[in-house]
Amino acid sequence: MTLIPEELIHAYRAQTFRWLPGQRLKERQEAVAFVKERGFIFFWPIKGFLLPSLWVAAAGDRPVADEHDDPGHVTWGWKDALLGSQEWYYAKVLRKKATMISHELAPFFYALSENYGAYDEDYLTIYEQGRLTLEAKQVYEALLDQGPLDTVELRKATHLSSPSSETRFNRAISDLQADFKILPVGVTSSGAWHYAFAYDIVARRYPELPDQAHEIQENQAREKLLETYLCSMGAASLSQAVRLFGWRPAEAARAVDRLAQAGAVLRAVEVENQPGEWLASAHLFQGVSRELEFRS
Repeated sequence: MTLIPEELIHAYRAQTFRWLPGQRLKERQEAVAFVKERGFIFFWPIKGFLLPSLWVAAAGDRPVADEHDDPGHVTWGWKDALLGSQEWYYAKVLRKKATMISHELAPFFYALSENYGAYDEDYLTIYEQGRLTLEAKQVYEALLDQGPLDTVELRKATHLSSPSSETRFNRAISDLQADFKILPVGVTSSGAWHYAFAYDIVARRYPELPDQAHEIQENQAREKLLETYLCSMGAASLSQAVRLFGWRPAEAARAVDRLAQAGAVLRAVEVENQPGEWLASAHLFQGVSRELEFRS
C-alpha cells in the first residue's frame, strides 16, 4: 500500500483550492477560468463536504462573512451577473447546494439525470412513477407554460404563496435544480428583499445540452466526474465521493476500477494520519516523485 505524506495532500490542495494569498481570484474572468480549470466547485464552502469553492478562492480559507461589505462578497456579484450565461452553469446540484459547473462538464452531469429526451413530456412520466412531487410538477409546468418566472411569480402561479407551503415550494425548487430540470437565469427586484431568482427550464435555456449528454454513457459520466473530483482533491476516500455525488457504492466502485486500469487513479492508498484506504489522482504524483519518498 502506498503511503502519502499529509503535507503533500495539503500542498496540492493549496494549489487547487487557491488557499495561498497570491492565488486569490480578483476579477470575474479569473473566477470563470477557475471554474473551467476545476470543472465544478461549490459557491460557498459546505460543511462536511470538502471541495474547492468560489468563496475560498476569492476570500481565503475562512468562514463566510456575515458582514455585507466584506470584500469576499464580490463573489455574489460575479455569480448573479453570469446566471444562465455561457460562462458557467450555476444551480443547486451537488448535495442540492449552490454549485458552479463548467459548460464542458455540464453534459456529464446531465447524462446522469432523469432527463431522457423531450423536456416537455418526460417530467410527466417521472411524476406518474412517483419520483417527482406535485409541487415540483406545478413549478415545472408554470415555467413550461409561461417562460422564465421569479420566485414570487412562481409561488403565485403554483398557488404556493402561503407561509405553510414555503418548505414544499423550496424543496420543489431544489429537487428540480438537482435533476437539471430548472436553473436560475437572472435576478429580479421582486419580494420583500427586492431580490429574487428568476428560473427557466434547463433544456430550453441550453438546448444543446441534451444532445451533448445523449452521446455520453452513464459509466463514462461517472468516470469523468470522479476523475475531475480527485484531480481537485488530490486524494479522497471512495465513501467521500459517494456522499458528494449521491451514487450507489457499486457504481462508484466500477468507475474506480476503470480509472485505475487507465492509470488515472491509484487505489489502495494510505494517507498519513487518516483512517482507511483512499484513492489518489495521478496528478498528485506529477512533479513530486523526486521531492518526496513514498513508502510501500
